[in-house]
Amino acid sequence: MVQKIYKDQDLPMGDLGQIGLAENGRLILDESDLQALLSGSRTGMLKLQNITADGANIDSLDAKLSLRQNDRGSLDLLVHPVYREARYPEYLTDSEAESLEKGAEVNLEKIINDHGVKKEVLVEFDRETREFIITDTEKVLVPDMVNNEYLTLEQKERYRKGKEVELSDGTRFQYAGGDARGVRANKLALIASVIVDGGMSYLLYKGLNAMFGQKHDPQKADVYSKGHYQALEDMVKKNETERPANRRNESEQSRASSRSGYSR
Repeated sequence: MVQKIYKDQDLPMGDLGQIGLAENGRLILDESDLQALLSGSRTGMLKLQNITADGANIDSLDAKLSLRQNDRGSLDLLVHPVYREARYPEYLTDSEAESLEKGAEVNLEKIINDHGVKKEVLVEFDRETREFIITDTEKVLVPDMVNNEYLTLEQKERYRKGKEVELSDGTRFQYAGGDARGVRANKLALIASVIVDGGMSYLLYKGLNAMFGQKHDPQKADVYSKGHYQALEDMVKKNETERPANRRNESEQSRASSRSGYSR
């Protein structure tokens, strides 16, 4: 599942400005693509206009974007254009790479040596950019609940490894590193819950893409279980409870600013 792992204020506005997606400190980006960036996912395909970088000028470029934290702790903006030829990592065999490219395999688990440290990664293929996507499985956020149903340890492990998970209500979903929402499902919406500091954090996903190699069943994709609606109700109640507290904090900050003679 996807959750914000980066903060709005940490966005590389200078880099975004160079590709025409920020101006005068204001983002020129759809909300869905912004959320994809902040959650560590890739945006959808964007048409970038009037790009200036390293002294070069590009009139137009179709590409996806993502963020990566550098050694200094700040965020770098990564641009993923459409490649003419797919180049696969050296730890994939020719047959494995071909299986991913042709869609015979949705993803592959691999154990790699990362500077002397063994790491488990999930390898996917983005057909839109013709690029292989590598995800460290330890960095995949796994939900504790989906549609008000607790996931078993086995289900959590399946999700982390990019395998399909099915709930008792018939909802099926799967981690997808190349998808802007980070998950695909046989439903158009999901409500995931993550336990954070003893409390429950709710994540609503709408407009989900169908499972790989499948299409949404129009008769079933927009029909939800009792658990889904219960989770939605709990999420709304939690938001309503937190909203007055947020307003109080904002009011206190405003009064403090007025007393000090400064404004934000």
